[in-house]
Amino acid sequence: MNYRHIYHAGNIGDVLKHVVLANILKYLQKKEGAYRVLDTHAGVGLYDLTSEKAQKTGEWQQGVGKVLEEVASAPEPVKQVLAPWLETVETLNPGGGVQFYPGSPEISCMLARKQDRLTLTELHPEDFEELKNNYGGDKKIKVIALDAWLALGSFLPPKERRGVVLIDPAFEVEDEFARVAEGVIRGWKRWPTGTFAIWYPVKDFRAVRQLVAKLDEAGIRNTVKMELSAGKVSADAPMKASGMMVINPPWTLAKDMNTALPWLCKTLTQGTNASWNVEQVIPE
Repeated sequence: MNYRHIYHAGNIGDVLKHVVLANILKYLQKKEGAYRVLDTHAGVGLYDLTSEKAQKTGEWQQGVGKVLEEVASAPEPVKQVLAPWLETVETLNPGGGVQFYPGSPEISCMLARKQDRLTLTELHPEDFEELKNNYGGDKKIKVIALDAWLALGSFLPPKERRGVVLIDPAFEVEDEFARVAEGVIRGWKRWPTGTFAIWYPVKDFRAVRQLVAKLDEAGIRNTVKMELSAGKVSADAPMKASGMMVINPPWTLAKDMNTALPWLCKTLTQGTNASWNVEQVIPE
C-alpha cells in the first residue's frame, strides 16, 4: 500500500511496458469490434515529471528521456514500433520534452476509439482519488477502488469478449510472483482467449522461471516473454531490467519487439551487461 509509481514514472520498465501495451492496443484496433482494457494496478494514470516526487529519483531521465533524445536517428522500422507509445507522450507535451508522462490508463484512454472501454482498479487510497479525478467523468471508463487480484475474478470475461488485461504489481512483497501466478491463472480460466500482459522486474531469475512453469502447468499456452536490461542485474541494486510476459499475444508482437528492443537496449544502456531477449516460453 506504500508504493507510488510517480517515483518511477517513465523509467526503463515503463518504456518496455508501454511500448508493448500500445502495440497490443493498435493490433486490437485492426478489427472494428470494441475491446476492453482491464488495468489491475492503474496508479493515477498521468504523471508530472517536474513534481518533487518525480524529481527525487529522476528515473525517467534514463528511460523516456533518453528515448526522446535519440529517436530521431532511429531506423524507420524502430520508429514504427515505438510510434503508438511515443505519440501519446508527444501529444501531452506539444512544446517538446517530457513534463507529463502517460501511465498505462492514459495510454489506453488516448488510444481508445469511441466504442472501446476501460476498467481501472487501484487500491492505494490517495492514488485512487487522483485516478478518479482524472478519469471518473469519462463514460467509457470505470474507475474502481478494488484489490487487483479480486478484479481478475470480478471483471472477466468482459462483455466485449476482446481486449487485454494489464497486470503491473509493485513487487514490494516477498511472494508477489506467486500471487501473480495465482491471479493470472484465475483470470485466464475465466477468459482463456483474452490477452494477459504481465510486467515484472528482473532481479530474481528463478522467480521468473517458476512463474513460467506455473502458467504452463495450469494449461496456459502461447506465451511470449520479452525482457530489456540496461546493465548488470543485482538483487540489491536499483532496478535496471524488467520483462513483459504476454499470454495470447498478437501474432505481430514478437516480430515488433525483435525490431525495437536491440535499439532500446543500445539507447538505454547504463554500463556493462545490457541485454534484451524475446522468447516463446510456452508454445501455442
